[in-house]
Amino acid sequence: MTFPVTRLRRLRRSTVFRRLARETHLQPSQLILPLFAVPGQGVEREVSSMPGVFQQSPDRLAERAREAFDEGISGVLLFGIPAHKDSEGSSSWQSDGVVQRALEALAEAVPQMVRIVDLCFCEYTDHGHCGVLTTGTPESITVDNDPTLENLQRQALSLVDAGAQVIAPSDMMDGRVGALRRALDAADHGEVAILSYAVKYASAFYGPFRDAAESTPSFGDRRSYQMDPSNRREAIREAALDVEEGADALMVKPALPYLDIVADLRRRFDLPLAAYHVSGEYSMLHAAAQKGWLDYDRTLMESLLSIRRAGADWIITYGARDAVRLLQRGWEP
Repeated sequence: MTFPVTRLRRLRRSTVFRRLARETHLQPSQLILPLFAVPGQGVEREVSSMPGVFQQSPDRLAERAREAFDEGISGVLLFGIPAHKDSEGSSSWQSDGVVQRALEALAEAVPQMVRIVDLCFCEYTDHGHCGVLTTGTPESITVDNDPTLENLQRQALSLVDAGAQVIAPSDMMDGRVGALRRALDAADHGEVAILSYAVKYASAFYGPFRDAAESTPSFGDRRSYQMDPSNRREAIREAALDVEEGADALMVKPALPYLDIVADLRRRFDLPLAAYHVSGEYSMLHAAAQKGWLDYDRTLMESLLSIRRAGADWIITYGARDAVRLLQRGWEP
């Protein structure tokens, strides 16, 4: 019989004891801040469904990134909302594109910050899907895998030429990591890292993001290329293929509903592992807090800590700056 000899409360009885026994830690350098670039100058529009998140012109975006870096955040993940959309998303690889301009502004304002770019086409296409569409009846149309790979290569090279240091393909096309690695190496960009959205589920938690990125599909959904939320073993297969093709780091998206997947990948792979605390996860905390049902600060930090505890090295979150401010004030679980 272990009780009363074993009393686990002994190491919980004060703040100092709890600090000594703490297994998981959250630090500003583990957080990545997503930002949304739009054309223009002096533009800063709050996203109605995401309190504290803005569409920003490159000058304003660079200012906010500078502030975030000074607070201790190591990197940003950039998305773009272009002035022009077409069936292929060609604005994504133009040298004067909105993310290209944002990268240039970031490199000038805060050169030490890691510049990560999302690689996809849903913000750039007039149909809102993540690549070139096949032909056929409306019911059979989906994204055409291999032509989309060619466009991803164009987008990646343009963004790297503009100053991207890490590319993060989120399209879920088969073979994309290998295609991107080959294109980067052939263009003498062997130093550019690939953070693969290795495991991206067809999730209902992306809703507010589509407001921010103006990327709601005009028809259908993305279930023919994003993963089925029912599947667990398939996540290992997706990640293993990306590792084989040359990924430098892996990502799971969303985070909280898929902590089992984060833990699975952590046990299986030694690469750095990121998890994306997505728009719906962030916005629902704000909505509940506005109703007085939850404490936003405490639930945000508990959410991020759970993602770290599951095994994520990095967390992409819209609440990054909120979390850093709380950490700077000495937040304790």
